[in-house]
Amino acid sequence: MVEAVWGQNKTAEQIAAIARRLLAAGEVLLATRVSAEKAQAVLAQVPELGLRHHPAAGCLTSGSLPEPPCSGGGVAVLGGGTSDLGVASEACLALRCHGIRTSLLLDVGVAGLHRLLGQLEQLRQVEVLIACAGMEGALPTVLAGLLPQPVIGVPVSVGYGVSAGGMAALHGMLASCAPGLTVVNVDNGYGAAMAALRILRGAGAGGRS
Repeated sequence: MVEAVWGQNKTAEQIAAIARRLLAAGEVLLATRVSAEKAQAVLAQVPELGLRHHPAAGCLTSGSLPEPPCSGGGVAVLGGGTSDLGVASEACLALRCHGIRTSLLLDVGVAGLHRLLGQLEQLRQVEVLIACAGMEGALPTVLAGLLPQPVIGVPVSVGYGVSAGGMAALHGMLASCAPGLTVVNVDNGYGAAMAALRILRGAGAGGRS
């Protein structure tokens, strides 16, 4: 399991030093919560490593990631709206670091439920669903009521004042009446990806079926 490097509270120098050590050991780099400015500073310090910046996910990775299989179920990452893109992209990228096939589906929140209903047949083909949602965080509950696969809810810190930085979504997901719904911390796309990876490996699928 690729260990994430928390980049938000590290300097560019510290991230660059960690990247050197990881790549020298033959490991994959995944640095999360890296701003565009900090990413450029890291890239300038270690150009020889060929690192890649992923702006949507706010992450840095090794230049070459494992190729996902051309077919198979894998994981679908859903977002209620484009405001969830950063968290959803982090989840997708973390899975890509493990060679897991992923698909990203945005703008399928409960405010436009008809858009989700039109995707159900496609979603039935995947092995695990990750649902990122802010406001009241109802999307994972809806998915778990409609589809049989494991559903992992990611509360997102998006919404007006009472949403309390994602706490309303977190509480709503934890209080869900959909049985078996898994919930991770606020904005924790990486954690959701690792939960999906554990499910796939536990089932013997490994995302490569």
